Amino acid sequence: MTWDILNVIGTIAFALSGVFVAMEEDYDLMGIYILGFVTAFGGGAIRNILIGVPVTALWEQGTLFFIAFLIMTFAFLLPAFLFETWQKWGLLFDAIGLGAFAVQGAIFAQEMNLPLSASIAAAALTGTGGGMIRDLLAGRKPLFLKHEIYIAWTMLAGIGVGMGWIQSMPGYLTLLAAIILCRMLSVQFNWRLPRSKWHERRT
Repeated sequence: MTWDILNVIGTIAFALSGVFVAMEEDYDLMGIYILGFVTAFGGGAIRNILIGVPVTALWEQGTLFFIAFLIMTFAFLLPAFLFETWQKWGLLFDAIGLGAFAVQGAIFAQEMNLPLSASIAAAALTGTGGGMIRDLLAGRKPLFLKHEIYIAWTMLAGIGVGMGWIQSMPGYLTLLAAIILCRMLSVQFNWRLPRSKWHERRT
């Protein structure tokens, strides 16, 4: 049940995130579907490769593919003025997808009895992999390489779940909310991780 809920939340959020980016880049309908699908499912595919799960397991998620297809079609058919309103929520949808898939990835690794390092890596790659592929296909700098803190927030899920501190649905949802909140605050207040002084010495 927990797995399914997080899967649906992450899939919807990242599918919409992919649609918004595709529309900003003026892609046609097929481009919108491609970008939406890779955003919603790319992170899971990368995670599966990392922890030894057959990539073909991705095709067992027929219901999620159908949900993503419906969501993307709905977003495509929105009138222009409504789309412009929804577009302002693009960062929020991306943050929701980041959190949901980070928690899901950590649970995936933990249920396979993998070590803490695998939980952290699975959380990071599941949470950011789809967005990374989306941005690269759209010719953009991936969000996790930008100034605001992004991929680091997935460590909350990797550590919390991987250490066994969080093992219930209320805990998973609290963790999801914490990641979303931290991500949005890092954008709002331009929080950054420490940077090397090497460039400043050169200039």
